[in-house]
Amino acid sequence: MKSNGLKMFAIFGMLAVALGAFGAHGLKSKVPESIFEAYKTGVLYHSIHTLVIGIIAIGGQLGYIQKSHRIINVFALGIILFSGSLYGIAFANVFQMSTSILGPITPIGGIVLILAWVFTFLNVKKSDLAA
Repeated sequence: MKSNGLKMFAIFGMLAVALGAFGAHGLKSKVPESIFEAYKTGVLYHSIHTLVIGIIAIGGQLGYIQKSHRIINVFALGIILFSGSLYGIAFANVFQMSTSILGPITPIGGIVLILAWVFTFLNVKKSDLAA
């Protein structure tokens, strides 16, 4: 069970690199600049929060962060909602599909990411805050 966080770290990291490369090499010329910028924001937040998942997984294994598996799941959900909706908007634009359902999901994903940071703060062992 403890290695699940590190496995999620590896999977999300691989996806961030793959989606970033796809955006740079296969998507940039197919979507408007504003959509491409949103896609790049999705990749950036995906990458940053993937690193956070790895840090929390290690912190949890070392005993510095309580409930690390739950926090990791919240970060993963935030990545899926926030970055995933931005990816979806870009892909839908390529295929000329409606993005009306995806737009409202992006801020929900952002709120989930903020909550994950709050949960992280609340679950750092109190004795470790003084260090």
